[in-house]
Amino acid sequence: MLKHRLFHLFIGDRAFYKKVLHILVPGVIHMSVANFVNLLDNIMVGSLGTAEVSGVAITNQLMFVFNMIVFGVLGAAGIFSAQYFGAKDLKGVRNVFRAKIWMSMGTTLIALVLLLAAETQLISLYLKGEGEAALAAQIMMEAQHYLHIMLWGLVPFALSQCYSSTMREAGELHVPMRAGVVALTVNLVGNWLLIYGNLGFPRLGVQGAAIATVLSRFVELGVIAYAAHRSEMFRFFRGVYRTLRVPGEVIRDILKKGSPLIVNEIFWSVGMATLMQIYTLRGLPVLAATNISSTISNLFNAVLISTGSTVGVIIGQQLGAGEVEQARKDIWKLIFFGFVGCAMVSTVMIILAPVFPTFYNTEDIVRKLAASFIVSSAILMPFHSISNCSYFALRAGGSTIITFLFDAAFNWVIVIPFTLFLVHGTDLHITTLYFFSQAVNLIKSVLGVWLVKRGVWARNLVRNQAV
Repeated sequence: MLKHRLFHLFIGDRAFYKKVLHILVPGVIHMSVANFVNLLDNIMVGSLGTAEVSGVAITNQLMFVFNMIVFGVLGAAGIFSAQYFGAKDLKGVRNVFRAKIWMSMGTTLIALVLLLAAETQLISLYLKGEGEAALAAQIMMEAQHYLHIMLWGLVPFALSQCYSSTMREAGELHVPMRAGVVALTVNLVGNWLLIYGNLGFPRLGVQGAAIATVLSRFVELGVIAYAAHRSEMFRFFRGVYRTLRVPGEVIRDILKKGSPLIVNEIFWSVGMATLMQIYTLRGLPVLAATNISSTISNLFNAVLISTGSTVGVIIGQQLGAGEVEQARKDIWKLIFFGFVGCAMVSTVMIILAPVFPTFYNTEDIVRKLAASFIVSSAILMPFHSISNCSYFALRAGGSTIITFLFDAAFNWVIVIPFTLFLVHGTDLHITTLYFFSQAVNLIKSVLGVWLVKRGVWARNLVRNQAV
């Protein structure tokens, strides 16, 4: 009897998995292609030397903070996009999209000012570990060269995310996937031409990599915007630019429910960048190793991240349609699905961990550290999937204050202080230290299951709203 109940609790029927895979597969393909191209990009830059790969790694950490803040801003509004779409309120979806434009452009302007005003100070934070002064100076130069060009890609990136996030919240992932594949192809070809100077193009090194990335941002925006305004499936984009006025009640609701989510993404992304900086206190080789390991881990994390996004879409639409009890049932199936999928992926990741770092033109110590970090990430991945799915369920139901405490606050109150203690208060080798630092997040898996079981997230946010 218990076995039968557990089976029905965690295992769905064919229709359930068909719906899940319809959303999940395009997301996994898009992310896998993106991360694979990013891996090739990273390997190309890595072939130039340790200073180059380290400089790009630092700039990418700063870009990561910007990207996550944009995702947080759009995610705050996206809570309502998914539920409005589930309620078949296209006018509501349209107004939320307009709010996304304003919010993302405001975020981009602030980021440009900060990155231009404080670039040297921000880059220097990652150069405080033990190592040669000459290497640190070279890393600084490469990071600045890369950053100055990458700034040109912030606006097209933010705009394309406004479109693609709205499409995903409506359950359509194929167009963002195709736009991403086209853009990534441009990026990959551009890298080959401009990093090494092939076919008569100038050999620009890390600057060539940045130019290729910026070009791909504009291509992605062009492809996705064209599809959005030409395809019949996206009726909610019709006439969206006739006005950029957003009803006050929409802004009020987004800020009321979404502000904690925006704050969460700011603090979480800055926290992750801070964590990376803390690791580098154990030496400059750690900077290159964490860049390699995170790039390779991201390739395998496509299943983990896409499963979380799938939870947000399915649960958000169900809640918006008033199917609260069905959402309560499906969340457990989605969590179990994510755990099993990530366990399978992590096995492959562990097997291949020693192989990928050998593609980089760097020191043996960097390769060994990177392989160890990859194994640590792989072991913990299935458990991170549980907390990730829980996070997206909480977010879909508008439990944004809880998600802030669950995500960013947990990072700053527990993970970062614990890691600082390990760095300054112990003599643990960096590989052991890294594993213990990451393993603290297992507590979040337990908390996530508890919060999902309580059901505080299971509510409709758009019922009876006039927009």
